[in-house]
Amino acid sequence: MAKTGREKNTKNKSKHSKLVNRKKNKIKKEKENRKERLKEIISRVNKNVAND
Repeated sequence: MAKTGREKNTKNKSKHSKLVNRKKNKIKKEKENRKERLKEIISRVNKNVAND
C-alpha cells in the first residue's frame, strides 16, 4: 500500500537543494569578483609600466 499523508522527503530535499544552490552561487560570485580584481590590478600595472 502507498504511504498516506505527507509526501516523503520533499521538504528536506527542497531545503537541501536551496542551500546547495546558495553555496554554488556564492562560490561563483567570489570567482567573478576575484577575476575582476585581478583584471583591475593588471591594468594598473600595465599603465604604470607604459608610463615608465
